[in-house]
Amino acid sequence: MKNSGVQIESWFDHPEWFEIGFQDVTKQEADFFETAFKRWCKFPVRRLLEPACGSGRLVVEMARRGYDVTGFDLSEPSLVYLRRELKRRRLRAKVLNADMTKFRLPKRFDGAFCTYNSFRVLTTETAARSFLQSTAAAVRPGGLFFLGLHLAPPDIDPLGIERWTGERGRTKVTTTLRIVASDAKRRVERLRINVLVREFGRNGNGKETSNGKAARTKLGRSQNESAVKVQRLRDEFDYRLYTAAQIRRLFKSVPQWELVNVFDFWYKIDEPQKLDNDLVDALFVLRRR
Repeated sequence: MKNSGVQIESWFDHPEWFEIGFQDVTKQEADFFETAFKRWCKFPVRRLLEPACGSGRLVVEMARRGYDVTGFDLSEPSLVYLRRELKRRRLRAKVLNADMTKFRLPKRFDGAFCTYNSFRVLTTETAARSFLQSTAAAVRPGGLFFLGLHLAPPDIDPLGIERWTGERGRTKVTTTLRIVASDAKRRVERLRINVLVREFGRNGNGKETSNGKAARTKLGRSQNESAVKVQRLRDEFDYRLYTAAQIRRLFKSVPQWELVNVFDFWYKIDEPQKLDNDLVDALFVLRRR
């Protein structure tokens, strides 16, 4: 088994690993977007924008569904990966390198989305407000903006840990997110990401079982499969903290947006949530005034 040791580098420079960890929710998110557009938009939605698109899993999915999509990010490895995925799937989308705090685009969009904490990399109130203002300038009146992030209730564990696993083909990616420092006064927490990537082969040499199929275990891997290559990555970065009251105040400071409703990460459109100190996984539906 080949083991490359721990690489200290940016998580965002490995979009293929990042995407595997989130691919299971892509369809849920896209389905929610489409239902919300029908419910809260008074016009047909065709043109969509994703700031901080990363690997572009949602850009690809919405393009596959027939939308005219633009995505941008500052991570060039992510943009290269996204362009390659669009070409491989014979899809079209506009892919740009741009800063989410001060972007300007020539045409307006019918809707936009920024999910799973991309927003929280903006660690100052000024940067966060600038992003909301830039997005408002890019979306036509009546258009929707979906903003997803984790809130930090006052009683939440300041040094929590979260782990999730995704698989694609013979690649299994386990991501562990640990908060290593938290400062409620400065409203910043330090996160450490550990990524374990295992590439599997059957019997260690590509052979199958006697019936030609792999016998599955409860963990989703064959008893006759073993990891033939292991890679590890570690990264650290800061996120801004938001309580329910703090995010509500931020929205009010950008009057171009009105808060339509709040949901959690189950994406059940008929089950809106209360924006209070019990909510952690928050998906905000904002509408351009």
